[in-house]
Amino acid sequence: MVKPTQTEDQLVEERAIFPKENYRFMLIGIVVVIIGFLLMLGGKSPDANTFNADDVYSFRRITLAPIVIVLGLLIEVYAIMRRPKH
Repeated sequence: MVKPTQTEDQLVEERAIFPKENYRFMLIGIVVVIIGFLLMLGGKSPDANTFNADDVYSFRRITLAPIVIVLGLLIEVYAIMRRPKH
């Protein structure tokens, strides 16, 4: 068998797509989005035949959780668009 030789043109520098700081912001954004979804959880009623509108349509689930999720998505956009400082 003949081993292929590598020329200078074939050598590729391996590096990450984003700098390390961008990945930190991405991780923070993912955590914020997960927190938003966790804020939406709940509302389990002890009796399946009763409906408690206060639990389902609470401020936390209708207003706060979507705001937190959008904030997390904005952090993700910032992490992707951020340019490294030289």
